[in-house]
Amino acid sequence: MLSVYVGLVHFPVLGKKGETITTSVTNLDIHDIARSCRTFGVKKYFIITPLKIQQDLVQRILSHWKKDVSGIYNPDRQNALADAVVIDSVELAQQDVFQNEQTPVKIVVTGARFNSSMTVNQMMQSVSVDKGAILLLFGTGHGLEKTVVDSADYALAPILGNAHDGYNHLSVRSAAAIYLNQISEWQKLQET
Repeated sequence: MLSVYVGLVHFPVLGKKGETITTSVTNLDIHDIARSCRTFGVKKYFIITPLKIQQDLVQRILSHWKKDVSGIYNPDRQNALADAVVIDSVELAQQDVFQNEQTPVKIVVTGARFNSSMTVNQMMQSVSVDKGAILLLFGTGHGLEKTVVDSADYALAPILGNAHDGYNHLSVRSAAAIYLNQISEWQKLQET
């Protein structure tokens, strides 16, 4: 089975005016995406930020649930956060995946404003031929910065809802769950 890794990118991402920024880590993103990752069998969840103060915050949150009494009180959350780590950059996350897998790592990006028509099924079919691992990157703020998108192997089509007025702004937590579910469904079909 294809190994799946997830990265939540806080830098480099876009601000409201299209500028490159670093966003703040949020507790909800850490918890909820970790729970989706655990549910769908993701090998590791990277929270990507170069800011030391943000890394320290993530470490405090993770250690709260991994080591403290809170983990004993809520073992499901402790279990979900077991594979969450904070890391400096997309490049370091990619290196980590390669070290774990010893196989090519394909970078897959997503975004609500992407002009791509590639479905998860098409991407998974293509990646499965190479027998590599994927690192699925989600952007915070107003999406992944151009250098990350341009260096990706695959760009998935945005998730489109049914809003008649064109509204399309899912939380990154929701988008991660939807894409991971689609990947999981594809993998299940391959096993039958």
